[in-house]
Amino acid sequence: MEDDLFSEIANDEQIENMVVKTFQKSSGQVQNILDQNMLLINEINQNHESKIPNNLTRNMGLIRELNNNIRRVVDLSSSFTKFLEASSEGESVGVTKSDGRVGHKRFRPGN
Repeated sequence: MEDDLFSEIANDEQIENMVVKTFQKSSGQVQNILDQNMLLINEINQNHESKIPNNLTRNMGLIRELNNNIRRVVDLSSSFTKFLEASSEGESVGVTKSDGRVGHKRFRPGN
């Protein structure tokens, strides 16, 4: 009985550590993307204020990049939410790795 309790506590700590590491990684990736978006927005604003045709044309590509970055932030947030749900329910979850591939992790809540 006592061994089961210690096993459950160790498992809970393992899951908590995994959640913290995943959160730190995800939030770091999100912050990097948001920093990049801030630079893109500044450049877009400068180009718009300049009214120079080439700069305005360049804005189309910059806005496309900004939209793609926003999608990446949404995807990272969604992946982290799924990770949290699976870690609390003991399910297998696809976790996006830094290289864009999906890995699977299985969490088993203590019995």
